[in-house]
Amino acid sequence: MEHRRAISTFILYAALVIGAVVMVLPLGWMIVTSLKTYPEILSDPPAWLPASPQWTNYRAVLGQFAYYRFFLNSMFVAAMVIAGTMLTCCPAAYAFAFYDVPRKNLMFALLLSTLMLPAQVTVIPVFRMFAAVHWVDTYLPLIFPAWLGGNVFGIFLLRKFFRTITRSFIEAARLDGASEWAILWRLVVPMSFPAVLTVIVFTFLWSWNDLFNPLIYLQSESLVTLPVGLLYFIARAELLTGGSLGQVPWHLVMALATVMVLPVIVLFAFVQRRFVEGVAASGVKG
Repeated sequence: MEHRRAISTFILYAALVIGAVVMVLPLGWMIVTSLKTYPEILSDPPAWLPASPQWTNYRAVLGQFAYYRFFLNSMFVAAMVIAGTMLTCCPAAYAFAFYDVPRKNLMFALLLSTLMLPAQVTVIPVFRMFAAVHWVDTYLPLIFPAWLGGNVFGIFLLRKFFRTITRSFIEAARLDGASEWAILWRLVVPMSFPAVLTVIVFTFLWSWNDLFNPLIYLQSESLVTLPVGLLYFIARAELLTGGSLGQVPWHLVMALATVMVLPVIVLFAFVQRRFVEGVAASGVKG
């Protein structure tokens, strides 16, 4: 039995290592490519490692690309989306978890059914609605839905975690005279910190990597976020390299993409333990 258990453990860890390598390989290839010269990218067979790391690629990108402005735009949008998500998803999840009202399960099922509706299906009527109120070329179309409880996945995840909290805590707080708002923010949310942090991380990733919505609603270059800014960079690539039309300096594009990914990596490094705990607990409890 011990021999079989050892073999099973070895196979499991081997599969996990192979999966990790597969997941990390694109990131590693992006970083390596960002340190190459343009001829090394076009070489056949491909050069797996740069002959001499070109750290000047990053200097060239940051010097010729308005990274800091687009970075602040992305951070502002992400912060506002996270704030709206927390202020709307937490009360909604609390109501679905602890309130006993008629047809509650039916309403929750209808809410979850909206996840099956692709955003591309509603993009035209939603765009016309925002255009009618003159919100196009502003951040409001990117931020406002989050302040109306638009993150259905966040509500689902928080409700599932909230239901693991013993109802006696809620009843005791009510007997002590605490309001429902105080119970939510002073009791339930602190006790559900891993799940709350998980929703924050997912919301940040969705907002940070969102290309579809900013590409539709933002028209002024001074307002665009990093994903759209990367498209601008590629479109003007021939000007940066002095090459012929259509020549894309992929080494500089990869350098810019690496810089864009760094905030996500730093964020995950700080919240990794709590994030994994929140995902695991939300998956096995309730």
